[in-house]
Amino acid sequence: MDGPAFVALMREAIWTAIVIAAPVLVVALAVGLGIGLMQALTSIQELTLTFVPKLLAIGVVLWVSLSFMTQGLVELFQAQLIPIVAGGG
Repeated sequence: MDGPAFVALMREAIWTAIVIAAPVLVVALAVGLGIGLMQALTSIQELTLTFVPKLLAIGVVLWVSLSFMTQGLVELFQAQLIPIVAGGG
């Protein structure tokens, strides 16, 4: 495998990782922002208040989007990595 092919493979792998992680990160950001805003408006400064709703929201998003994430990884492996391993180049 030469340099440009390796760079293209890494670019594709990083893009797949970003696309797969995006739903979880966006939901965690939105829930954290909402709870932070609610804490600021109500003057409740409990540090542990953000963990449970964030954990529940992330769990729901993971459960809902797990097939999408798995499909993205399978496509990356089938299109990019398995031909390299099987063909040697």
